[in-house]
Amino acid sequence: MDELLRGAAERLLRPPPESAPAGAPVAEPAAVTEPAAVPVPPAVTGLPDKPVPDEELLDLLSGLSAPPDPAVPATVAARWLVPPEHPVPDAVTRPVVPWLVDLLGLPTGTAGGLVADAATATATALAAARYRILAEVGWDVDSQGLSAAPPITVVVGDEAHPRLHDALRLLGLGQDRVIRIRTDGQGRIRPTLIPPLHRPALVCTQVGETAGGAIDPVAAVCAEVHDADAWVHVDGTFGLWAAASPMTRDLLVGVPYADSWATVAPDGSGPDGSGLVAARDGAALRVALELARPARPVEVWAALLALGRAGVAERVEVTCGQARRLAGELVAAGYPVLNEVVLDRVVVGGNTAGTVGRLRGVVDVSGTVWQRRPAICIRVGTRPVVDAVIHALTRSSTR
Repeated sequence: MDELLRGAAERLLRPPPESAPAGAPVAEPAAVTEPAAVPVPPAVTGLPDKPVPDEELLDLLSGLSAPPDPAVPATVAARWLVPPEHPVPDAVTRPVVPWLVDLLGLPTGTAGGLVADAATATATALAAARYRILAEVGWDVDSQGLSAAPPITVVVGDEAHPRLHDALRLLGLGQDRVIRIRTDGQGRIRPTLIPPLHRPALVCTQVGETAGGAIDPVAAVCAEVHDADAWVHVDGTFGLWAAASPMTRDLLVGVPYADSWATVAPDGSGPDGSGLVAARDGAALRVALELARPARPVEVWAALLALGRAGVAERVEVTCGQARRLAGELVAAGYPVLNEVVLDRVVVGGNTAGTVGRLRGVVDVSGTVWQRRPAICIRVGTRPVVDAVIHALTRSSTR
């Protein structure tokens, strides 16, 4: 077991593939085809009779995805040293949510909670919204249920994340009540297209559009709908963390004017890490949190202690800086970058099986549709990948 864990740690810390030599040719963008399927190692499809050797198992695990953005070592240490069955005194981890609220620049007094993941955070925030906006029109969800409740008008942008729609369905906010607002060329909601609203109403915005990372004009949305007492929610898996750095904070002007927020905790676990849900209305959020599976705060607590305010800001700056650099290198190599790169995502024109296949295993990449055009979405993190991406494309042109 010691060797297996040591080997896994070594692979996590291993640098990406060597960079392409200066002046090396870069592959021309290929014709559009369907993206290739993710290969499944043969050994995964059947249960072996004998234990698989550690090194072979590590090879199989490494081949299942791109090299992950490394977790904060303190997170892994907390996971190993403080097992789930070990109770952690509440007094130890109680400061975690206030720390997170402060880092995100949310209003003083904002309530929050750690939940299983970003999807749970979104559903919990919307449940709090449903509870409060119905209460404001005299309907008590706890005692009266939902079957005859006043219909809630829900407003979303055309490019809203699928998990938002999943949460709305889960909460009984049917799709027939959802108004989809046309977005601009970058996927941002257009506030002036939001129709006049009446209570109860819920408006969902996002900071970090799914494909290109665009940021909705939350301040303008709030100005447009708050007079109608609409609840404004902000969904931002990575995007909300731009508030933690002075270099990117200005991207989020107006975000604190919203009523609820959902994101992931900065423990280095990426989009699948612990979710953070926050809301101005603490009473409504506490009701919603009663049904949400809580996350283990000790891992986030350890990560924040290890990183400090400066460390969290640095992770944001490195990620956003790497995305901008990658976009510049791709443009120089002749690849069309379609989005305004503001956060952690780069959208490249020409969704091809060959290109996706070459980059899979190097970086987090997927086929997407951008403004009705096939494209490739590349998501970067703190792990250096720019040279490795260019090198992967270069190798294909010299074979």
